[in-house]
Amino acid sequence: MKHRIAIPILLVALVALVTLACGITVDLKTDVKTGPTQVAEISVPFLNPPSDTADVVLSFGAGTLNIDPSGGDALIKGSATFNVADFRPEVSIDGNEIKVEQGSLNLGGIPSFTDDLINDWVLSFGKAPMELEVNAGAYAGRFELGGLSIQRLEINDGAAEVQVTFSQPNPVEMSLFKYSTGASNIKLGGLANANTSQLIFRSGAGVYTLDFSGELTRDMTVTIESGVSSITIIVPSNTSTVLTTNGLLTVTAHDSWHQDDNIYTVTADGPTITIEVDMGAGNLILETR
Repeated sequence: MKHRIAIPILLVALVALVTLACGITVDLKTDVKTGPTQVAEISVPFLNPPSDTADVVLSFGAGTLNIDPSGGDALIKGSATFNVADFRPEVSIDGNEIKVEQGSLNLGGIPSFTDDLINDWVLSFGKAPMELEVNAGAYAGRFELGGLSIQRLEINDGAAEVQVTFSQPNPVEMSLFKYSTGASNIKLGGLANANTSQLIFRSGAGVYTLDFSGELTRDMTVTIESGVSSITIIVPSNTSTVLTTNGLLTVTAHDSWHQDDNIYTVTADGPTITIEVDMGAGNLILETR
């Protein structure tokens, strides 16, 4: 399915700001001319040997970005569908460093858009060891990363609506999962399956869900820093959890959560999730499943 992006002046300005903040160069020009819808294939082979760790960086502006773990015979394969020539993706490989980047869109002056833009990426990743970094702007993303061998994961985006899911355990230990976002709606699911020892989540105002379901095999330390937001944290009822709050926030604790001042716990055996939440203001909802 092709997804059209209606881009009024305000959103274009937002895209420019957030993509610049994420390190993607977007210069403004007075109009953007759409053309015929094109499809570009994206293919990156496994490293030689495939057991080497690939350093993968995806750079994406506005549109939709979908990732799944069904790459099979390649490290990355997929396609980009777009109707602006400058959106054509560019792939570069330098040793273990792999970059897949959206082509530059130069916008200058006050833009005037009468047409919708199309920019959809669908990527499948193979099950080889990698460090993955995603830099994006104002976009919608669906990342199914279950079963991938990710040693480090970093996602940086602007105004986004993104769902990241680990439906299967990561077969290797992840040293760090870091997510930085602007004013967004983000859902992170199956976080125990990420097999990370450290999760850092930083955000502006928005609505966020962090679901720690899955198979927790070692202790995890979680740092959450957010502005005026609504954050829901979900942990399994049989997972040991200690959560500390800082800031002017309203906490609603359900089910198996127990409160002692600003410390909330779920008592269980096994590895522990230690969470520190620092919010300027907002609502924190604690649930178990």
